[in-house]
Amino acid sequence: MSLSSRVNEKANLIWAIADKLTGVYKPHEYGEVILPLTVIRRFDCILADTKQAVLDTYEEYKNNVAMLEPILAEAAGHDFYNTSKYDFEKLLDDPDNIESNFRDYLNGFSQNVQDILLKFKFDNHITTMTSKGILYMVLKEFTTDKANLHPDYVSNLEMGYIFEEIIRRFSEAHNEDAGQHYTPREVIQLMVNILFHDDTEALSGESVVRTIYDCACGTGGMLSVAEEYLYELNKSARLIPFGQEVNDQTFAICKADMLIKGHTADYIKNNNTLSQDQFQGQTFDYIISNPPFGRGWKNQEAAVKEEAKLGFDGRFGPGLPSTADGQMLFLENAIKKMNPDGSRIAIIHNSSPLFTGNAGNGASEIRRYIIENDLLEAIIALPNDIFYNTGIATYIWVLSNKKSGTPREGRVQLINANSLYEKRRKSLGNKRNDIPESAIAEITRIYGEFRESKISKIFDNKDFGYTKITVERPKIDDDGKPILKKGKLQADSKRRDTEIVPLKEDIDEYFKREVLPYAPDAWVDRKKDKVGYEIPFTRYFYEYVAPRSSDEIMAEIQELELDLEGALAEVFD
Repeated sequence: MSLSSRVNEKANLIWAIADKLTGVYKPHEYGEVILPLTVIRRFDCILADTKQAVLDTYEEYKNNVAMLEPILAEAAGHDFYNTSKYDFEKLLDDPDNIESNFRDYLNGFSQNVQDILLKFKFDNHITTMTSKGILYMVLKEFTTDKANLHPDYVSNLEMGYIFEEIIRRFSEAHNEDAGQHYTPREVIQLMVNILFHDDTEALSGESVVRTIYDCACGTGGMLSVAEEYLYELNKSARLIPFGQEVNDQTFAICKADMLIKGHTADYIKNNNTLSQDQFQGQTFDYIISNPPFGRGWKNQEAAVKEEAKLGFDGRFGPGLPSTADGQMLFLENAIKKMNPDGSRIAIIHNSSPLFTGNAGNGASEIRRYIIENDLLEAIIALPNDIFYNTGIATYIWVLSNKKSGTPREGRVQLINANSLYEKRRKSLGNKRNDIPESAIAEITRIYGEFRESKISKIFDNKDFGYTKITVERPKIDDDGKPILKKGKLQADSKRRDTEIVPLKEDIDEYFKREVLPYAPDAWVDRKKDKVGYEIPFTRYFYEYVAPRSSDEIMAEIQELELDLEGALAEVFD
């Protein structure tokens, strides 16, 4: 059975437990119970093999408070443990006291697990299920073979997929934004391939340690795939994951997943990245993220603008985008966290960051900073309809601060991978297409080769820049003559216009060629020049399709008329 099939089978079985919640909870509320119970059951299964050893150790050292935590963790063989005499199976031996015994069991977990459970806000659900008489039934369902989550049966990789699949179903039932939590794995795989592409040799040595950061980490899928990639490349290497997530529920799952895998769970932080940066002053070797796009940042506006006053000492020195869309703030955050010794970013955006904003401010200034500092390596257009919550165009931006001395120095690669997909047999929300393994390999190869082709184009940094010049025309009074003041022509604001001049063009030459022949009295106020940058991605890959000939269209119309006449004759005959 394939990985995908195994994950779907296990997710289906776990989700079926939600039938026991019918009548007590509405369908869109099922996930609030199923998700935390799945996490708890996973902990329970992992700790089963060392349960008795932990209980014995607890009895021996329970009065030695200072040493108790590390001793119990050692006995458990994990960074977490449970000192309660109960486990899921033993809870079923006493139905009459299920609530108090279950609470005793939960209170027996180590503090790091307690912190995770607190984020789920699960306590009220225990009370609700008890009062409605279903707590025992639900826990019993989690002890059946279908809910066996022991690592011998369900790997960490599969468990991560199962969490994400349950969240996706929960989000669909809630009519929520599933993509807020869940990026398709094939997209993450492509991002990871590119993120590590040029570093194979550096990552293949002994005792290699690298850091990776996701500023909107959700359940930690991107961090997990990156870790899997590096492990396959070099089993002695360590990739230390760091992440921040605003949603309490997905944060709890991500932290639980990291704890289960033996990572330092404290490196996964809660709260909003834009207004409450939990990694201030830290930098990372790799940065990967799919932050929210098309969402306003009004609620974070005060904190963001306060930090923007710090200029480049803060994260938002290049500028601030419109408050209607905060995705470029996440991009600036990522740039600020690049390791000065060498770092690469892979981050997903929609089309807005390519071109929104006027020259001299906002998004244009952020693009200007990125391109003029030679940080942009590539932008990859992904196929439409590959995300669960949106069918719009999406792009992977690849940034690096180690382009100097490479063929990419001073240049940007655009890859149009829009057509590299295969149709799904069954849609998942808005996800109607997949990027197959062959396409992932093809896109990775095109990126790595850094050559021009039908779907790969390479530009100089300056190709994206322009100067917005202000063209003035003189004021005219009633006699039709230009108005002078102290012998100087006065500009008429009503006749003012602007022109966009590519950075590679001489402004004076452009003005002589494009303006003066049509407005001989015009001049340019160079004090009002503003430099801007935009990346008109679709224009670069536009292919002209000749219109059909008039004869062909006329023949088709005549054929339709004949068909229509025949149909009318049948009706009225």
